[in-house]
Amino acid sequence: MADTKTGFSADERAAMTQRAAELRSTKGLKGAAKLAKELEACVEAIDALEGTDREVATALHRIVGEVAPQLEPKTWYGFPSYARDGKVVVFFQPASKFDTRYGTVGFQEDARLDDGQMWATSFAVIGVTDAVEQRLRDLVARAAG
Repeated sequence: MADTKTGFSADERAAMTQRAAELRSTKGLKGAAKLAKELEACVEAIDALEGTDREVATALHRIVGEVAPQLEPKTWYGFPSYARDGKVVVFFQPASKFDTRYGTVGFQEDARLDDGQMWATSFAVIGVTDAVEQRLRDLVARAAG
């Protein structure tokens, strides 16, 4: 439920606080040091997950590494994410983060998924099957361009 003073729920405020901490953690770092710190944070975020959330995040991490190694792992509002030129392209929002029914693999506007006048940018994932993995591979490859 939203706080009447700010309009944000406690979970939303916590996510904003987490994003600010992410930005502070790499302040002053450049190049390889910054990339290493961001990779470490991404892996820690995945390791902190449980069950299906961890399974999906682990699969996405592996898929991005295989299909789009040019995308840089990092966290974004505490989510494992992958960026091009500092801008998030793809991320995993675990169900546990906001106590939702399913986690989602989402794509930001720098993802190259454009398909006519309308296209999906978020996909609910409740398990990793061969078909799901292949779909994620295709989406990540397209998004990474």
